[in-house]
Amino acid sequence: MSGHVLTFGETMGLFRAAEIGGLDDVDSARIATGGADSNVAIGLSRLGVRTVWTGRVGADALGRRVLRDIRGQGVEVRAVLDPDAMTGLMVKEKPTAHTTRVWFYRAGSAGSRLEPADIDPALVDSAALVHVTGITASLSDSARDTVRWVIERARASGVPISFDVNHRSALWRAGDPAPLYRELASAADLCFAGEDEAALLTGADPDDSEAQLDGMLALGASTAVLKRGVNGSIARDATGRVERPALCVPVVDTVGAGDAYVAGFLAGWLRGDP
Repeated sequence: MSGHVLTFGETMGLFRAAEIGGLDDVDSARIATGGADSNVAIGLSRLGVRTVWTGRVGADALGRRVLRDIRGQGVEVRAVLDPDAMTGLMVKEKPTAHTTRVWFYRAGSAGSRLEPADIDPALVDSAALVHVTGITASLSDSARDTVRWVIERARASGVPISFDVNHRSALWRAGDPAPLYRELASAADLCFAGEDEAALLTGADPDDSEAQLDGMLALGASTAVLKRGVNGSIARDATGRVERPALCVPVVDTVGAGDAYVAGFLAGWLRGDP
């Protein structure tokens, strides 16, 4: 593989309850960082793929933490420090040993102010792959414009594009995200979706995996990947169909599991693994 994988978007500070229970009961929390696109970048880096993440963070302590944590995982970071907005915040609690609840405090955050000028065109032109998510496109008008600009630039340069729907209902309290997701899927070479996301994207029955895959391919992606949680995953392209079972593991936290899956899939795809 020549070139790098480019990801971009919002990565936030993360406050995670250190004990099982609601935030109204626990006494301590751990500080970390998290974001869908940087999760993918970190996963790819751990698998030996050169990855670049770019985004906008506040000129504050959490912003410095975000940049340090991503760099610490071997990802090349190209970030804008925004002196006029704060770094977004994610708060997680574990009501039980096997459940997680998440709140986002990101309205008006630095990450939501992402704009096309924040992305170096040379990073797009020289990439082996550009990875975009529905989260970034849902943050704000300027972030949506950035996703569209990067996709247009990548297509003009012949750079493959992967798109993960990664729907967040909290970012769509008004309006219908489906037209935007279809627009992005139609420009992508690889399209990833969970079952509920594929139903939103295609209008197909959530219980009909083949109809969902048909719909994803009909939008224009050359490879469609359906993430089915405990039921494993299915990928289809012009050469055929591959289904794999889920790995049976103790569940610690499901948040970010889809991002880890995408990183693993893309690492294999970039290396030409069947």
